[in-house]
Amino acid sequence: GRALFVREKGRVRLSETGQRLLPAISGAFAAMGDAFAALGSDEADVLTISAMTTFGGTWLSARIGGFQLAFPDLAVRILLNNALVDFNATNVDVAIRVGRGVWDGLRADFLYRSHVTPICAPAFLEVNRIEAPADLLDVDRLAPNDPWWAGWFAAAGVDSVPPPQRRGIELDSQLQEASAVQGGYGIALMTPLLWRAELDAGRMVRPFDALFQPGTAHYLVHRENRVGVRKIERFREWLRAEMEKDRHLLPALMWEPLSPPEAG
Repeated sequence: GRALFVREKGRVRLSETGQRLLPAISGAFAAMGDAFAALGSDEADVLTISAMTTFGGTWLSARIGGFQLAFPDLAVRILLNNALVDFNATNVDVAIRVGRGVWDGLRADFLYRSHVTPICAPAFLEVNRIEAPADLLDVDRLAPNDPWWAGWFAAAGVDSVPPPQRRGIELDSQLQEASAVQGGYGIALMTPLLWRAELDAGRMVRPFDALFQPGTAHYLVHRENRVGVRKIERFREWLRAEMEKDRHLLPALMWEPLSPPEAG
């Protein structure tokens, strides 16, 4: 029984009541639009995955063909980007995200704990006569002033922490670091799980067992309102099964979910 619009001098504007209702009504229509869009997308035969550059360009790309063979009726599209995906503004179905596992409106499935260790080319190891973790204080390290180096030295039992500041090369991803490392241009903190083929083939080597954990983990995430969508559930099941095949490659702790972040 209240007017939502007021006509003045041939123009129409919202009344005070209309202005009060606008945010809630706009949100309701947006939610309805999302629901209908999701319904149409759920029936589509394309699974769009957003993955971090390194994970998507190594581990996932090397295995995604297996998912395609298992579900030939589904097409797969992989987007490589380190930025957090906005599920409300894109057609991305699932994403690989790094963090503590709590994001509003998203279901997060734990994959593995983030971890790094120094990796280099075999020739670099020999030329620099690297025999103990402390030897890495005096060689060319990629991103030498990254605080993760201090974390790794501490995990390896080196007392000289933090390492001395020095000039060096900084790259955007482990994909770029791998190219530099294999070219003999230094040693980098990398995730051995993602470079198993190169390590097994001897193109790169891991001098020490010590791992540094930055306190985050990798998760598969998607919107909570899409739980049960066939293409998402099939990919979720496939990804967990593939991860299970790699359990023997890492210490058991790397496969234990992180504790929920404390409130406040």
